[in-house]
Amino acid sequence: SKGVVTHEASGQSASFGDLALDAASLPVPTEVPLKDPADFQYIGKGPLQRPDSASKTDGSALFTLDLAPTGQTAIPLTAVIIRPPRFGATVESFDSAKAGGMSGVVAIQAIPQGVAVIAEDYWRARQAAAAVSVTWDNSKAVRIDSSELEKSYRKSARKPGDPVVTEGDVDAVLGKPESGVQAEEGVLDLEYAFPFLAHAAMEPMDCFVEPVTDRNRGSMEPAVKVRVALGCQMQTLDHAAAAEELGLKPENVHLDTVFAGGSFGRRAQKNSEVAREGAQVFKAAGGNRPVKLVYSREDDMTAGHYRPMYVHRLRGKLSPQGELEALDHVIVGQSIISGSPFQGMIKDGIDPTSVEGAQHIPYQTANRRLTLHTTDPGVPVLWWRSVGSTHTAYSLETFLDELMSRAGLDPVSTRMQWMKDSPRDAAVLEAVAQAAGWRGTKPYTIDGEERAMGVAVHKSFGSYVAQIIEVARADSGLPLPRRAWCAVDCGLAVTPDVVKAQMEGGIGFGLGAILYDEITLKDGLVEQKNFDSYRSLRIHEMPKVEVVIVNSGEKPTGVGEPGVPPAMPALANAWAALTGQRVYNTPFVRSLKEQGNGEGRA
Repeated sequence: SKGVVTHEASGQSASFGDLALDAASLPVPTEVPLKDPADFQYIGKGPLQRPDSASKTDGSALFTLDLAPTGQTAIPLTAVIIRPPRFGATVESFDSAKAGGMSGVVAIQAIPQGVAVIAEDYWRARQAAAAVSVTWDNSKAVRIDSSELEKSYRKSARKPGDPVVTEGDVDAVLGKPESGVQAEEGVLDLEYAFPFLAHAAMEPMDCFVEPVTDRNRGSMEPAVKVRVALGCQMQTLDHAAAAEELGLKPENVHLDTVFAGGSFGRRAQKNSEVAREGAQVFKAAGGNRPVKLVYSREDDMTAGHYRPMYVHRLRGKLSPQGELEALDHVIVGQSIISGSPFQGMIKDGIDPTSVEGAQHIPYQTANRRLTLHTTDPGVPVLWWRSVGSTHTAYSLETFLDELMSRAGLDPVSTRMQWMKDSPRDAAVLEAVAQAAGWRGTKPYTIDGEERAMGVAVHKSFGSYVAQIIEVARADSGLPLPRRAWCAVDCGLAVTPDVVKAQMEGGIGFGLGAILYDEITLKDGLVEQKNFDSYRSLRIHEMPKVEVVIVNSGEKPTGVGEPGVPPAMPALANAWAALTGQRVYNTPFVRSLKEQGNGEGRA
């Protein structure tokens, strides 16, 4: 019990650690009975308090921005990087004469990512950076406009791409996809556009590097020469990258993973850019003093890595009996995996992150086709919370919702009929409908305010999630989420309170993105630079959330990301029920403004 073996008759006891060597000498059991879930003391019980909650609440938790040299309170040097205004541009030359003479400036040096400016503190580093004149080589720079890129994606979506799923004979039911915009009779033919998205974590990217010795690393063997500390999601890659840049053996570099002020995929760089930059500025400062690399918000927003832009085209048709007779789905977008250490995940030209959430669906149909056009516009991209499901869930769940609506079918009961072979999807849908007291698709009034409900179901990271969102109309003309209900089957829920918290956070994250957010490029320049033009959901816009955890004896699955995907189409479907307006181009703030629905202001 609690890591201790006790012999009650003699009163003797020993810890698991005391007995480990003796236990290792015993024969390996051929069968090990697992504890009966009825006897669990911790698994599935709650509420269990997270051990980091107190420190994150009172401010004592240390994030990368808070770090000081080991065993000291001294402030390390601070490095900022002057980055090219366009992706792919490089430093041609720079003039640092004025900046080099400024107080507190330690070094100014070109590195692969731009020009590093290192000073005694952040403010002086930033002032010096503003005084450096850089000439950029734009010969290989990205010069695209988002609007033009979207047009080219839409053109590609007019015909099938590389095959992912082929079942039955889609063209026999829906007609040839190349036949033009005019759809066959009874066929719904729609396009959806999704912009680039930033991760916009509260703590911008940063990295702390310091020289260390045996003395201040305790008894670590072999001797560590450099400590690299940052909030990271891919420690193995970051550790190897830092060691490579420092010219040291991996065993002479110690990587500390510290608290991250938000990640959402941004701190999981495929090529470990931040760890590399941290090592580069450490060397530029002489390699003998602690250095902290700090991104400004503008750095993080304009020189970051984004959720790729995508365009989807869906065609579908219902049978006279209300069954899904055929579904044709074309996806156009950039590969996240391409050019990464995970290149081997791409099979037959298909990046699984581009089609996840659309490749395997819970709805029965005899005729289905899914194809992919993979693009390469040169914009750096990364996985963004829930990755491919950020766009596949929205396109599929809003498309099917509109298909049902046009046929006068209820979106909950019809989904249930189509899920005959997907019992876990059906179970979460049934649970969320019961929790919300599903009212159908007609608007209703609460406290003098007209509201409506929308529903969506989606599986990601092994977990099944169904959500119902209730919306009203805000004074701005945008949807105002009022209440949200969520049912999740994540297998055995090890810590129920954490499961609920992740669903709540995922809903807020998804709603803010679909309502307000996009990264746009003009001649290759990122137009959004801070939270004034790229904002999160505000506290008064966060709906009241009720989470139902569906009991399951299946293995535990992910909960950090699956709360995001269904929130976005559930909101859109609720808005359609309330107003009759469908949103095909996200975010809502732009699309509704273009439709002339109020001001559509943020």
